Amino acid sequence: MPKSPNQKLKLLYLVKILTEQTDEEHCLSAQALIDALGTYGIKAERKSIYDDIAQLIDFGYDIVLVKAKTGGGYYLAGRDFELAELKLLVETVQASRFLTQKKSRELISKIEKLASKAEAGQLQRQVYVANRIKTANESIYYIVDDIHRAVQNNEQITFQYLEWNLEKELVPRKDGKNYRVSPWALTCKDENYYLIAHDSESDSIKHFRVDKMGQIKVLTGVPREGAELFERFDIAAYANKTFGMFGGREEVVTLIFENRFIGVVLDRFGKEVPIRKRDDEHFSVRVQVALSGQFYGWLTGLGVGAQIIAPAGVLEEYKDYLGEVYAQYTRKQ
Repeated sequence: MPKSPNQKLKLLYLVKILTEQTDEEHCLSAQALIDALGTYGIKAERKSIYDDIAQLIDFGYDIVLVKAKTGGGYYLAGRDFELAELKLLVETVQASRFLTQKKSRELISKIEKLASKAEAGQLQRQVYVANRIKTANESIYYIVDDIHRAVQNNEQITFQYLEWNLEKELVPRKDGKNYRVSPWALTCKDENYYLIAHDSESDSIKHFRVDKMGQIKVLTGVPREGAELFERFDIAAYANKTFGMFGGREEVVTLIFENRFIGVVLDRFGKEVPIRKRDDEHFSVRVQVALSGQFYGWLTGLGVGAQIIAPAGVLEEYKDYLGEVYAQYTRKQ
């Protein structure tokens, strides 16, 4: 049989076919492999397929032959990741609030290529049911990379810190002021990514939400400050102290807030939550929540300027909750 133009690529295409189209539940016979190679313009015979499979096994590929009257054939058994591990990676990516939906899809698409097409379908179904509120900052990859580079090179950074406005836009705080800090660590807490840094102005340790950082620049050649503070710094203890919602009866509630809480509301309920302007100083939202001590505690933590206005039953339940909290501080010990 005369050689086809792509004959030198036959082994590579054979690996590609086995990787994409086979797994423990899906085998390809020698004839099916010949047909698949033909779609790439490569001609092959049964004997050459047997020889090629043997060479790939000698090289280290875990290719298994399933002998059966029907449905038998070859499949790629040994992969860098098991399907359960890929599912875990997909869920982790999808659950990460600091990744945008677009970046999550791009990462998951790359993870899918580590599985067969049939297994990748299971990963897609997992993505479909895993709905998460995501950040809107598309530059998150590059921000994290710049921070890591600054830490590695012992250099300071500058950036603008962003906040939500009532138009649901991320805009710079303090009229676009540049923050200048010495980055020391990144930590993940409550599904968000935080930079732990030294602020030279106050000579103190501060944290910043990474997805709310913009216009970041690494100050090449400007050494970091705050080394003495971080010598005795416990990042885990800091995160737990500085920076949960448990399950409960689900209700649609109406909440009214002062405008200054817009960022808090969008962080908690997502950018798609409908915002209604009440007056020049207040807005309201209708959201479905799981009523629990954690929800009431979150609302109470906001203090004056945040309140439940409907339904009446939930409002009374919240008053009872506040009364119980107050009572425990007034009863005699």
